[in-house]
Amino acid sequence: MKVRSDIAALIAGGHTDAHIAHRLGCHRMTVYRARQAMARKLVDPQQRLFAEELPTGRVRDYVRWRQPITPAQAAANRRALEEALRPPPTARVRDLTAYSDIHARRAERRTRRTAA
Repeated sequence: MKVRSDIAALIAGGHTDAHIAHRLGCHRMTVYRARQAMARKLVDPQQRLFAEELPTGRVRDYVRWRQPITPAQAAANRRALEEALRPPPTARVRDLTAYSDIHARRAERRTRRTAA
């Protein structure tokens, strides 16, 4: 497969498929196929950031229209998280000796009835 030289240079530079596709105006699949043809794997994200001309460091799931939370909301979220992560209370073990004694007596009576 023919690989464009500009795509090959950016792949060798450690850029992601999405970044290369956006920068060169081609489809991500084109870059992916070129990467497969060159038998190059993606490098770790930190090396990719160092390779970019302008390191963006953007968070992938950042939603632009979502407003930042207030300190009060952050505190409430923290409390809810701590509550959820708190270990469950230890279960009390009930004394079942009286309960088992009742069942033992009933079983003994049943055996006496069937034997008689």
